[in-house]
Amino acid sequence: MNPPRRGARGPMPRLLRLALAAGAVFAVIAGVAAWDAARIDLGEIGKRTPFPTALMRARAAQARQKGERGEIDCRFVPYDRISPLLRRAVLVAEDDAFFQHGGLDWNEIGASARRNLERGHIVRGGSTITQQLARNLFLGEERTITRKFKEVVLAVRLEHAISKRRILELYLNLIEWGDGIYGAGAAARRYFGVSAEDLNARQALLLACVIINPRRFSPLDPPPRIEKRVRTIAGRMLRRGQLSAAEYRLAVGEPAPLEEAAAPDSTRAAEPGEAAGGAAGTDTAATAAGDTTGQAPPE
Repeated sequence: MNPPRRGARGPMPRLLRLALAAGAVFAVIAGVAAWDAARIDLGEIGKRTPFPTALMRARAAQARQKGERGEIDCRFVPYDRISPLLRRAVLVAEDDAFFQHGGLDWNEIGASARRNLERGHIVRGGSTITQQLARNLFLGEERTITRKFKEVVLAVRLEHAISKRRILELYLNLIEWGDGIYGAGAAARRYFGVSAEDLNARQALLLACVIINPRRFSPLDPPPRIEKRVRTIAGRMLRRGQLSAAEYRLAVGEPAPLEEAAAPDSTRAAEPGEAAGGAAGTDTAATAAGDTTGQAPPE
């Protein structure tokens, strides 16, 4: 019988050392990102609307590089004057557990990770509305290894600094809704010629559904993918009492029966956040400064 070779167990310690080294590098990167994010000044974000945002500045700079003006159209609208249909639809489309999480939705993060691993590439994001707001406000188009860590820290800071209602108000007023179009006020006027308060069910659902890629998809010419998304989200809102039958038919483009068209809207379910002084409903589906032409949010 041959004696055991001395080096038989050699690879394991080496693999362990590599794993420890990788973990140490990861921890350093995360720590540096957290430190940078912790030093970012949130300002009086509870009272003042940051303008322009990091994303606006990045987009304006990109436009200038192409020889364009890089205009910013952003018309601040108070929370209560944004259509409840749009508020609910955005929550249904973007952040199912908005009123339950503290800035990060770990269930959604896990589900997204599994889906992306199955497909072999990123097909589903796991960012909450708070994370998206943090990214738009402070990080813009930053493409670094530390960006996601910063986004996480900033999201948690926002959740501690301001109310859910204020987070949703800022999100709906600053989110990108097309080239140079930011916020519900500008989007409602530019696309449909109405105020954010007067959006109907079809208009509100279309705006909510193009958030996944607002520079690619237009609510004025929605492709089949967006129409399918509208139908899915409208169906969930209908089942949850957030749309009447007439509003559902309007949203998905179905003709209404004569008796239904003549009847008033049914009573919708109350928005959970409003009952406690919060924001809209909880259910969901799935930098150089630029030209700031347009109406900016008030101080």
